[in-house]
Formats: sequence, structure tokens, C-alpha cells
Amino acid sequence: MATNRARRMLGYLESRKNLTGSACGVVGVGLTLAGAAGAYGPLVIAGLYGAGALIAPPERVAPPPFDPSEEVGALRADFTRLGEYLGEVELPATTEDRWAALLELYGALLEPGWVAEVLAGEPEAVHALSRAVRRDVPECVDTYNRTRWWSRLTPGGESPERHLERQLDLLYAEAERVTADLREAEVRRQQTHTAYLEERGRSS
Repeated sequence: MATNRARRMLGYLESRKNLTGSACGVVGVGLTLAGAAGAYGPLVIAGLYGAGALIAPPERVAPPPFDPSEEVGALRADFTRLGEYLGEVELPATTEDRWAALLELYGALLEPGWVAEVLAGEPEAVHALSRAVRRDVPECVDTYNRTRWWSRLTPGGESPERHLERQLDLLYAEAERVTADLREAEVRRQQTHTAYLEERGRSS
């Protein structure tokens, strides 16, 4: 308890509020010594200190460090669980090729190595892939299985299989866009480095 109090006291002594208040208080001391404050010298010093402490900017609390690679690693683990889930559910044979292509693309983006490092540096790409793996794909499969059960009771209309095929096509198109965006990010990095080297060559 005493250690915590001492730590808080030390923290306040080093704070902007105390430093600014002390600087204003020094002005008050100068006014008092010069006789400008008269008999109210102590009040002037205290008032200037308090005013300085009030106008001082608040302390900046540093945000906690987040490692983007940790999010990609967690997403990779969720992707593995997704594959296990898909291996247990019944899916239409007409979607086998679509599933294979989609999962192959997800797996390539999440495979440990430089591609995953590029992915970790693009928060929007991580968000899109996370949403697909953790929400969109499981929801597609679950909705298909539930809708298929109802369709057996009340046949007619567009088949659940056809809806699932369209959903997979949309998810694959989105994954392709993510891949293209990552490629563009790498191209921009290369162009930036080229410009840097050219500028360095001109200045040498």
C-alpha cells in the first residue's frame, strides 16, 4: 500500500500538471519577492500554481501494443477449426470444386511466411478474411443445412444448393479482391523503395 502511494506521488511530481504549476508558482515567488503581491504573496503563489496545474495538458497514456501477427496466428487457428467443421457436415457434391478453390485461397493467404506477414500489415484485409472465416462461411453452411430440411417439407423455389453455390462464388470473388489488394500493397512498397533509392542516388 505504501509503495503504491509513493509511486503515485512520484508520478505526480513528474507530471505535466505539477511541472506547469511549479513554473507558474515560480512566477508567483518572483512577484512576491518584487513586492508586487504585497501581503498576499502566499495566496498568489498557490493561486498561480493551481492555475498552472489546471491549464496543463493531460497526461498521454500510451495505447497497449498490439501485434498484428498475433491476430493472423489466431485467425490461422480458427481456419484450421473451420476445416474440421466442414469435414463433419454434409455438403452438396456440386459445390466441391468451389469449396476446394475457396479453402485453398484462404490457406495460401494464411500460410506462415512472407504472405502472412504482408497480410498482417493490412488491417482491412485481415478484417475481411476474419469475417469470412469466422462468420460468413459457417453461416453459409449452417443456413444451407437448415434450409435444406425445410425444402424437403415444402419443395419449390430456388434450391438451397443453388443459393450455396452463389454464396461461395461471392466469397471467392471477395478473397480474390483481398489477394489483389495485398499484391498492390507490395507493388506500392516496391515503388516507394525504388523512389527512395533513386533519391538517395541523386543526393550522393
